[in-house]
Parts: sequence; structure tokens; C-alpha cells
Amino acid sequence: MKYTEEHEWLRIEDDLVVVGITAHAAEQLGDVVFVELPEVGTMVVKDDEIVVIESVKAASDILAPIDGEIMEVNDSIVNEPGKVNDDPENDAWFVKLKVDDLGPMDDMMDEAAYKAFIG
Repeated sequence: MKYTEEHEWLRIEDDLVVVGITAHAAEQLGDVVFVELPEVGTMVVKDDEIVVIESVKAASDILAPIDGEIMEVNDSIVNEPGKVNDDPENDAWFVKLKVDDLGPMDDMMDEAAYKAFIG
């Protein structure tokens, strides 16, 4: 698993990159009450807005951590946004991307580096 400074995690499953937010980010957001996901088939470039989250504290945009095509979205969190707080690093993933170049993931943090980053 890799992590970004924007508190996203990325995990390779089969040929796809699964993206979600970290437990730290979910805790900082507070209770998530709304999640809007992108359309399957959308091509995204790093830093494109891909997900909108609203919590009791604020609204936040989740940006694409890497270039790719949205191949799958996690509709279950649209119907139950609280899952983002309950299991942010497993069942509450946001999107699965088809990525041509995994090279940018080499520059992302591993778990130890992310834990040091959040202190």
C-alpha cells in the first residue's frame, strides 16, 4: 500500500489501482454524510477532482493521485457514507483505476513513512 500527502491510500489489486482515504483522514473529517463518485469510464489526470465528500465538519474534494481510467466505483459508500468512517482502508474504497504507468507510485510513501508524516 502507498500513501499520498493528501491522505489517500493506493493499493494494487489484480491489474487495477484501488484508491481510498486513510483512517487519519476519515477521523479528521468527522462523520461522513455524503459521497459523490465519478462515472465509470472517466479518464482522470493526477489532481483532477474525482470524489466529493461531505461530513459534519466540512466538504472535501478527493483528487486523483495518479493518471488513469475509472474502471469501478464503490456504490456501497454512496448509500452508506458512514462506511468511510467505519472501514476507510478496506471496504470503503472509492475508485479502481486502470493505470498505464505505475511509476509515480514509487515516489509515494510507504506505511512507515506515512505514519511518520502524520506524526
